[in-house]
Amino acid sequence: MMIRRENLKRLGLAAAALGLNSQVLTAWSQNADTYPARSLKVVVPQPAGGGFDFVARVLADKMAQGVSAGVIVENRTGSGTLVGTDYVAKAPADGYTLLLGSVSNMVLNAGLYKNLSYDPVKDFEPLGLAVGYSYTLVSRLDAKLKTLKDWLDYARAHPGQVTYASAGNGTGQHVIAAALCHVAGVELIHVPYRGAQAAYTDLMGGRVDLFFDLSSTARVHVDAQRLQALAVSGAQRLPMHPQVPTLLESGIESLELESWFGLFASAKTPAKEMAYLSALVREAMQSPEVKARFEKQGGRVLAWGPQESRQALKKDLARWVPLIHVLGIQPE
Repeated sequence: MMIRRENLKRLGLAAAALGLNSQVLTAWSQNADTYPARSLKVVVPQPAGGGFDFVARVLADKMAQGVSAGVIVENRTGSGTLVGTDYVAKAPADGYTLLLGSVSNMVLNAGLYKNLSYDPVKDFEPLGLAVGYSYTLVSRLDAKLKTLKDWLDYARAHPGQVTYASAGNGTGQHVIAAALCHVAGVELIHVPYRGAQAAYTDLMGGRVDLFFDLSSTARVHVDAQRLQALAVSGAQRLPMHPQVPTLLESGIESLELESWFGLFASAKTPAKEMAYLSALVREAMQSPEVKARFEKQGGRVLAWGPQESRQALKKDLARWVPLIHVLGIQPE
């Protein structure tokens, strides 16, 4: 199918904003009859309904307005985020299969798995990082301990008696909590679950004490006064919970984690298709409608282009992979 003329024009303007040269624009025009000739596919390596899925569908909905054949979202789950991510790494590099990438599958996995089946830097090219989400540390509501300092003091006085949940070994929830224990010098007992929902059930039932989860998800339970928010993992307080301090403000130095989400293509994707995809993703990320949806869910809008996204990826790999090795975290 051919790209609509107005969409091609819009993408040309986006390319100009990116500083792409006239050769690329000419290549797009010459390639318009053949690419994209069918739907683009965004692979989400997590189940439907979670943070990965939300970001993918917001971006795909907007991108579809510029692609005649549409953009579909496919959830490929298994082994945490390994199955879906590996699928895209090995898919034909023709510009039709994209990956929803995050700190989880593009950074943390590199520290968790000795023989990772894909290389986040060599196998993928970032098209753009769209949004970042802080983690919120929540506690059961019936506890008399009301601040992070209260919990840490209690844990130091009662080693092995405070528990924290995660959505599974090696997940972002596990890594940030283990890093907190390491930096604060306390012993907390890890209780892994198969997914966040089961963790929330036991947390609200008083069977586990603490849980780090993406702030956008934890917000629902905090606002409903089912759980107590203790701290957020980002560099700044969140507008949706301005009363909740950061980890730094709570006395935890040098610990900060924000889970970014964005779209990646195979690093072997031809230049013409890569330029088209970069412009398409950039246009979607900069849409006021998309930004509003992310902000409503408690996200920090990034809308970073390929170069800035690549720098962020390499920076996080250099920071978190060695720490994961020190922590000795093992995947399931």
